[in-house]
This record gives sequence, structure tokens and C-alpha cells, in this order.
Amino acid sequence: MIDLGLSKLAIIGVVALVVIGPEKLPKVARMAGTLYGRAQRYLHDVKSEVSREIQLDELRNLQKDVADSAAEFQSDIEHHFSSAAQEVQSAWQGDIQPSAPAPSATVDDIERKARDFRRKKLVRSSAVPAWYKHRHGGKTRVLSGAARVRKFRPGVKSSNSSFF
Repeated sequence: MIDLGLSKLAIIGVVALVVIGPEKLPKVARMAGTLYGRAQRYLHDVKSEVSREIQLDELRNLQKDVADSAAEFQSDIEHHFSSAAQEVQSAWQGDIQPSAPAPSATVDDIERKARDFRRKKLVRSSAVPAWYKHRHGGKTRVLSGAARVRKFRPGVKSSNSSFF
């Protein structure tokens, strides 16, 4: 950028006053200001147009990438579908024996899943804080069925006779 200090502007003003004259100087200054404003607006328009073109180019590239990935996905699905259709057709005609089903879950897996399910259900159902339950009289602990029977069996003394 041009380095214009106060002294340089004063010199330019004195030279303009001498060359142009005091009568025409305000008109020339006004015209210079309007030309400077037009130049700034023009540069701003050019910058915004360039940025719009850059964004449009990025969007075109993104659209091309999405279209390529969609075409790849479609070809992959068509390939898997055609191979599955060929397997079904050959199994229907009796050319090959159908593959054995996957081994079923063992008892240990089922017990582990049931235990995880009960634990997660307990966590979900005990989401209310204990202090809130104590204050409002809600359940604070989970009792098993056997513990509930023992607690409320007639003739057995228990510390709490409340249902909750």
C-alpha cells in the first residue's frame, strides 16, 4: 500500500490547490471521492463473485464425490444381490447343498445376555437419586421376590412394615 503521511497529504493538497485553483477544487475533490467509492464497490463485487465461484466449484466437486460413492454403492449392492440370487437358484436346482446354519447361541451366552439385560434394566429403573427417593418416600432398594415374601410373611417380625 502507498505510505501517505500527513506531510505528504499536505503537499498534495497544496499542489492541487495551485494547479486546479480554489474554485474548482471542491468539485474535483467530490468527483475523486465518488470515483474512489465506485472503485471500492467494484472491487467488493469482484471479490464476492470470486468467492461465489470458489464455493460453486467446491459444491460441484462434492456433488461429483457423492455421485461416485452412490454409483459404487449401487454396483456393490447389485453384485451382492446377483450373487445371492445365483446361490438361491443353484440351491433350488439342487446343484449345491445349502450351507449349514450358524451355530446357535450357547447356554453361557444366553445367561450372560440375560444378566446384562437385568443389570441394564436395574440401571435404567434406578435413575432417580436416592436422596429424592428418601425425601418423597419412593423405593430406595430393589428387593427380590423371595425377600419380599419373607418381609411380608405373617408372623415374621421385620424392621420395616411399609410396603415400599
